[in-house]
Amino acid sequence: MTELVVRALAEHETSLFTTLADPGLVGRAAFGHSYVPVHEGGDYRPEWTWVALRGGEVVARAAWWGAPGDEAPMRLDWFDFADGEAAAAAELLRTAPLSAEYSMMVPPGWRERPEIRAAAEGRVAAAEAAGMRRLVERYRYVWTAGCGLPERPGRLEFRPEPDDAVVRDVLLRVFEGSLDAHDGKAIAESGPRAALDDLWGFLQWLPSPRAWWKIARTPEGEIVGIQVPAHNPSGPCVGYIGVVPEQRGHGYAYDLLAECTHDLVAEGATRIAGATDQGNFPMAAHFARAGYPIAQEQIDLVP
Repeated sequence: MTELVVRALAEHETSLFTTLADPGLVGRAAFGHSYVPVHEGGDYRPEWTWVALRGGEVVARAAWWGAPGDEAPMRLDWFDFADGEAAAAAELLRTAPLSAEYSMMVPPGWRERPEIRAAAEGRVAAAEAAGMRRLVERYRYVWTAGCGLPERPGRLEFRPEPDDAVVRDVLLRVFEGSLDAHDGKAIAESGPRAALDDLWGFLQWLPSPRAWWKIARTPEGEIVGIQVPAHNPSGPCVGYIGVVPEQRGHGYAYDLLAECTHDLVAEGATRIAGATDQGNFPMAAHFARAGYPIAQEQIDLVP
């Protein structure tokens, strides 16, 4: 078999990256996204875009994404390979000097569609062969104005909290018994305070005002949790929802989600993205009640 060559893309080799046939069954191509490098007005840097070539033809490719100014990529967006080239794809991931979470987009109900299931499981297997591991599957939601605003139960009071120490304390309490796999991974690997620093860094990285963050309290003044209406680079989103342990069991996460939605709409949002782990049954139920339809599913693998 012809020797495999693995390398980064040169700046003006966009056409080489796109020579690999992609049926658009899974991944970003399945949802209408295109690979566009930064020098053409897109999001992808050539040095973070790698290809595996055999006889000069692309047999596998990968592209990592990071926001402008990021020194390392935040996620692996594109990971595709030709039929019979799963080993080449794994070799590409092992060779490229980049490491980030791989969040593979898949259509809702993907396991019930054999062709799509085969494409998804093939990519997962190749990533696992390169040393990645499956962390969690998630639902991704998109609320639009046509969904209607969710009803506010009116049980809680929401106020901005300018004191970072108060907000950090609430987030640290939310971590206790959290059903979120990413929070659980960070806590297990580095402890609650380091995990809090990571979350704090992410929330501050979001290009939306810190003043939007709100603490929820009962009418008696007891803290219930936090909701963070936000924008990510793609637009308005539910940045974070969390209820402290002693207030769980009352369905308050719905109240926080409803308030977050109203806040974003008040800031002009007509489309709001959200996500939760599939195993977080209470939060998935709250998204459904609030009128958020499932737009896609997601399989997250971590280095």
